Amino acid sequence: MGSLDVIPFWQVNCPQSELTADCPPFLMGLSEKDQRIVGTPDAAFSVLTWDEVAAIIQENRLELFQRVPSELRRYKAFTFKLARQYGSIAAFVLKERLRWQEPIQPRATPFQNVHDIKILWNDWPYGIDKRIVHLVVWTKFELKANSTTGDLTEQARTEIDDFVTRTFRSRVPANHVMWFRNWAALKSIHAVEHFHVMIFDPDPDFIREITHGDVPQCDKADL
Repeated sequence: MGSLDVIPFWQVNCPQSELTADCPPFLMGLSEKDQRIVGTPDAAFSVLTWDEVAAIIQENRLELFQRVPSELRRYKAFTFKLARQYGSIAAFVLKERLRWQEPIQPRATPFQNVHDIKILWNDWPYGIDKRIVHLVVWTKFELKANSTTGDLTEQARTEIDDFVTRTFRSRVPANHVMWFRNWAALKSIHAVEHFHVMIFDPDPDFIREITHGDVPQCDKADL
């Protein structure tokens, strides 16, 4: 007969040296969805292909983006530490990643001044094909949205798309570039405007150029 013991979600994908009988503080209070993801063995997780990523964005089914279970665990540990050290994730992003001083004031109208924009790697990307580069475009200016639905206005969408065309599609095949802005419910950082850009198999030199040599937090030593 097999064992009827159920492994607690926080012990899945956990190194033997880090196993704990009780749920660690950084995993307490997780939503049912995140508990399910963290409690899924990495071997059972399927990364998304470029075609799947493009379909999710085109169909606006952004809730389907998920991190690899072990990476979600690392992300929760990382953000838990940041919140204690900086007060919030947003404070860390502003101080250490963007190095922008508050109050944030744009120098010009949207996308007209390079100092109002910063392109960085997504520190903790979703479970996607390794050939897909996931960037975040941070802006000092507001991305106008409908006050009722929260959706971007047509003008804002046009401004973003024009920027994406100038910045990315001019260097990468157009069908290898997708962008999206997370719904409010899915945003991890609300204090600073940003949207996401996914690029399939770009030249690494181009990515180094556009991000000024940025390195995502997930690729650095555990903090």
